[in-house]
Amino acid sequence: MRRLNFRHLHYFWAVAKEGNLTRAAESLHVAQSALSTQIRALEDQLGHELFIRSGRNLLLTEAGQLVLDYAENIFALGNELQMTLQGGTLAGQRLRIGAVATLSRNFQENLLRPFLGRRDIHITLESGSLEELLQRLSLHKLDIVLTNRSVSADLHGSWRCRLLDRQSVCLVGPPRPSAAPFDLYRDLKQSRLIVPGRSSDIRSQFQLFCDSHALTPNIGAEVDDMAMLRLLARDSGDLAILPSVVVQDELRSGALALYAEIPGVTEQFFAVTLQRHFNLPVLDELLESAGSPPQATG
Repeated sequence: MRRLNFRHLHYFWAVAKEGNLTRAAESLHVAQSALSTQIRALEDQLGHELFIRSGRNLLLTEAGQLVLDYAENIFALGNELQMTLQGGTLAGQRLRIGAVATLSRNFQENLLRPFLGRRDIHITLESGSLEELLQRLSLHKLDIVLTNRSVSADLHGSWRCRLLDRQSVCLVGPPRPSAAPFDLYRDLKQSRLIVPGRSSDIRSQFQLFCDSHALTPNIGAEVDDMAMLRLLARDSGDLAILPSVVVQDELRSGALALYAEIPGVTEQFFAVTLQRHFNLPVLDELLESAGSPPQATG
């Protein structure tokens, strides 16, 4: 069997991603006719048609989808090799981190604090949706994704999801003028609340808590972003539902007070990594410092 032509495979991958021969040719800076010839050569070598035409677009055949899956893994492995070897140069190790946009900035800083200021490590930190970050992880453009949602194994079983921390969710607000303790079940319904958005797992848990105790909370604001939730908790005068780590500085300074922990409501913090062919020492060090074993992802 002839050795696979990786240039042909890369051209195929570009066309599959664009879904259009003209756009792929423009992105590759090659003539459309030359690109078409390369794709046909790959199809001849593999013995299968890889595309079917639908109007101006090209759709993958069943064989084409299989080839695309292999191509993604092949190019991701090449990227992993390049980045791993570059990360081991005398310039120091590189650690590329993706964090979901809703994740507490304080949690991220606490996790990274042992590595800040170290001259042997170069850290890049990206923010985005979980789906976007997992896509970049799968292509080895990130080394780790930090999220507050557990992630199941991908199609190839190469993702590893590990629980880093679990924190109680609290009710916080301005310092109370009265020394009388806050009674969660009595006083909650009289308080105006700022809560996480409806897509948040914290919000779902809090709603279940309220339903189970026949409580009807007075919700004044719903906020997806934890950084904004922190600002509103600090400046609005209302009470906020969030993990204490989000407002750790305000609690220490006395700008905010802890009213109560919400029983049974927690936020979990996870790290998602890929099964790697090369160890990345700084990544291993980060996970070991977090102190939690890997979690099953099936």
